[in-house]
Amino acid sequence: MFFICPCVSVSWWYNKFMKIGIIQQKCSSNRSESIAASEAGIRKAASKGSKLAILPELHASQYFCQTENPDFFDLAETIPGPSTEYFGKLARKLKIVLVISLFEKRAPGLYHNTAVVIEKTGRIAGKYRKMHIPDDPGYYEKYYFAPGDLGFNPIETSVGKLGVMVCWDQWYPEAARLMALAGADMLIYPTAIGWDPSVDKEEQQRQIDSWVMIQRSHAIANGIPVISVNRVGFEPSPSGKKGQGIKFWGNSFIAGQQGEMLAAAGTEEEEVIVTDVDLGRTEKVRRNWPFLRDRRIDCFSDLCRRFRK
Repeated sequence: MFFICPCVSVSWWYNKFMKIGIIQQKCSSNRSESIAASEAGIRKAASKGSKLAILPELHASQYFCQTENPDFFDLAETIPGPSTEYFGKLARKLKIVLVISLFEKRAPGLYHNTAVVIEKTGRIAGKYRKMHIPDDPGYYEKYYFAPGDLGFNPIETSVGKLGVMVCWDQWYPEAARLMALAGADMLIYPTAIGWDPSVDKEEQQRQIDSWVMIQRSHAIANGIPVISVNRVGFEPSPSGKKGQGIKFWGNSFIAGQQGEMLAAAGTEEEEVIVTDVDLGRTEKVRRNWPFLRDRRIDCFSDLCRRFRK
């Protein structure tokens, strides 16, 4: 018979540490250079013991959505396709689960901004199509991408249920909640976000502070880790107009179940960071802060309205 002395803590039951790698990279207008940078980051993460590695949004090219240009549809690819085959072989060789991001060609004239999860065996474990599509100066994504139609469903892998979303999705607490309610072990956001260089320093700081805080709040509200992976570096506008472009602010990070910072990159340089994340803490945190228990689901129907007035 298995017996536990009541004076002994059983918290060790819930320890489930896993090394997670985040790859903050610069992206080139040359696809081969960008892919090589992604591969180098993955290899470095694997060499540090990472079981899961995440790349930034649309990491195979520079951020083409700064302008509306029909020629950029030529960057799109199918799933399965060149990227999933290439990174599938790498995942199998390194025995690592990968979250990659690509411009998906679903059919002629139908495209998505899609994250793909590749299992350590090299197979495609699942995909997520970006649900919230921005259309702002420098971020003309509605021209290129149809809204996702796969919902907010975690992807089952050997390292857990991955609640993968993409960039603009990270601002929506409803999306994070739905992933958590579907059983996600963590929230993952491949990202491409930065500053207009003409914005003053005070506004730049407000923007990045908001970006970090909203995502850390998702960790707290749902009691699960959040991983956000951004690109870094200045990318001039494809229009060629002098002074236009985006300075991607990096700051990729991993936050724990209470929003605590476990690891973070800087604003300027390419970095590969690997850190231990205790997925078992979710049980302990949710017992102490039972937000899911106390939700008034009988009173939330208005969330399905655009606005109440």
